[in-house]
Amino acid sequence: MVEVVRDELPIVVIGAGPVGLAAAAHLLERGLEPVVLEAGEGPGAAVASWGHVRLFSPWRYDVDAAARRLLEPTGWVEPDPDALPTGGELVQRYLAPLAATPQIAPRLRTGTRVLAVARDGADRTRSLGRGRRAYRVRTVGADGAVRDVLARAVVDASGTFSTSNPLGASGLPAVGEVESAAFLTGPLPDVLGAQRDRFAGRDTLVVGMGHSAANTLLSLVELSESEPGTTITWAIRGGSARRLFGGGSDDELPARGLLGTRLRAAVEAGRLTLLTRVSIERLVPGAGTVQVLGTTRDGALNLEVHQIVDATGFRPDLDMLREVRLDLDPVVEAPRALAPLIDPNQHSCGTVPPHGEQVLAHPDDGFYLAGMKSYGRAPTFLLATGYEQVRSIAAALAGDRAAADAVELNLPATGVCSSDLALEVDGESAGGSCCGTAPSEPQLVTLGVGAPAGVGFATGVVHGRSGDADHG
Repeated sequence: MVEVVRDELPIVVIGAGPVGLAAAAHLLERGLEPVVLEAGEGPGAAVASWGHVRLFSPWRYDVDAAARRLLEPTGWVEPDPDALPTGGELVQRYLAPLAATPQIAPRLRTGTRVLAVARDGADRTRSLGRGRRAYRVRTVGADGAVRDVLARAVVDASGTFSTSNPLGASGLPAVGEVESAAFLTGPLPDVLGAQRDRFAGRDTLVVGMGHSAANTLLSLVELSESEPGTTITWAIRGGSARRLFGGGSDDELPARGLLGTRLRAAVEAGRLTLLTRVSIERLVPGAGTVQVLGTTRDGALNLEVHQIVDATGFRPDLDMLREVRLDLDPVVEAPRALAPLIDPNQHSCGTVPPHGEQVLAHPDDGFYLAGMKSYGRAPTFLLATGYEQVRSIAAALAGDRAAADAVELNLPATGVCSSDLALEVDGESAGGSCCGTAPSEPQLVTLGVGAPAGVGFATGVVHGRSGDADHG
């Protein structure tokens, strides 16, 4: 076969979400040619799917600098930097206008799903001449046609929203989970809007302890006030919900602090039933309900509900990257150098240090995971962190090593690490924190969806998940 000249090819960006479009903007500023491949019908398709959800972080943290520079000449009016957008507003007022700029529009291919990435003419086992070879990105379009795109480099910013963790406690689906798919709502149902009738006057089980679960729980509590018969059960795998209750009024992002405060109050008032140490082992679908079987801290679990909100977190789709040589941490499936900073078993608060191309590099040069996908299975991610990632990557691809290595972010504090609020939930003294009083980062989408935070969870529990104790 004829070997193409790698340096003459474009750089493929997978995903036209906030980080993917920011990558395109930074590449263009560097004089590099991007091609953006988006599986959805338009930019920010994943964000649009949870458009009813309001972000924790105000607009000042949601707009990338290079993207702003592309938008300003078009007459775009930047939103109030202190306002909190919904996911829908993020798409309508930022991502859609950015995708429509004359620089990005001709380089964006929507309805194009990436099936696989490989080195052109070399499978994963072949080393000879590997570094000279381009990347071959296999795609399928809306018409079903399979097409290959050759690329100089690849930035995979496809996120993790399409690959939820299963309900089963061992990382495997519960028995019957696939057969019960019709009873699973996904992590971010529109409880008070388009899907109201599905929840009103019905029994709902919410599984998960992230911000997506918290938002859904509070929406269900609000719905129950006007819809009699609406019952809510909340199931978590840990022994305490204190990590999610968070830092309250000490959080510099008030919306995030209020979320935990309100949820804690709802639990204490008996507005919902909290089950801890839950292991879901089997789902049995019925005519209009699904039976949930397993165990809890207090004994056997046997519930019959109308639907399950599976807010169980996400994991990266690595199947499409089987032919790429990656260096991933075995625990969180993030780049090995980044993983120790974000492993939720070790971190519950603090801030992940700003990081760029060097931390994100893999053995196959020119391939990068960016944005939420770079965090692997770690539960929380900051949008602004993704913007800094792709700025650094673009600088490196342009040969500007100094700019690539000069990474920094200025972010607000959660306030949790410097307070004992989270531990007071369980009647303990904070004593200390794994993160000291370092400032933490704002969440992207109000809920850890493509959402943000610093090193693991934004709370003050020592040693992250390892610090979850069973307080009876």
